[in-house]
Amino acid sequence: MHPHIPIVDCHCHIYPEKVAAKAVAGIGAFYDIQMHGDGTKATLQKEASAAGITHSMIFSVATKPSQVASINEFIAGEVLGSGGTMTGLGTMHPLSEDMAGDMKHLLSLDLRGVKLHPDVQGFCIDDERCQTIYALCEQAGIPVLLHTGDRRYDMSNPNRLRPMVEKFPNLIFIGAHLGGYSVWEDAVAQLRGLPNLYYDCSSTFGFMTAERARELILTLGADHVIFGTDYPMWVPKTEVDTFFSLGLSEEDNEKILWRNAKRLFRLESVE
Repeated sequence: MHPHIPIVDCHCHIYPEKVAAKAVAGIGAFYDIQMHGDGTKATLQKEASAAGITHSMIFSVATKPSQVASINEFIAGEVLGSGGTMTGLGTMHPLSEDMAGDMKHLLSLDLRGVKLHPDVQGFCIDDERCQTIYALCEQAGIPVLLHTGDRRYDMSNPNRLRPMVEKFPNLIFIGAHLGGYSVWEDAVAQLRGLPNLYYDCSSTFGFMTAERARELILTLGADHVIFGTDYPMWVPKTEVDTFFSLGLSEEDNEKILWRNAKRLFRLESVE
């Protein structure tokens, strides 16, 4: 039995029902994995409830600038219709001709940060145009959640992330997948100890032993880790069960499962 504490899932992709199947298939093909969920809000809510997840951070990413406004409006609308169980992050794109306007619109929708996926969106994490987005996030006081790492590419790996974290010391960066999907050793070697860098643990447990996952989390520091399932890639209940199997302390469990997220994303209703 798990303790009855809040669980915030900080990494959930959702899509409009008319395009969800195509989007999910695309992710599966990109990573060459069998996808679990259908990418809809309704299924996310059902699976979150089954897993004991009490709050979900939802987002999507724009693969071209023309998608930014509509995606952000979709996410904000899904938040409003969630009965208080969801909070949204916005998307931006470095090729947008009006990034300041995109940020103003995003903030007006009460989105609590920006999610970027360099590998899917087609840019490097340290691109100068990306740095404009970081500067806007820093000015607005909202975090940026970045897909980080992929041994197949060199677009979002730790060697590119660290200089950005150091260049924008007043911006909270969150490196998804414990700072480096499929390059975890590089991540822990290059990224540990940066005060404005946090990590989510999504899409990690299936690729390593529980002992190694626990070691990585403790090395990076429970004060700087947040929980995520990467819905619709994996089974949320399995991700929650695996997390509790790591044998972390009750204090660390609370930090990772909800306290850190509450602070980073201003989740007033989570307690």
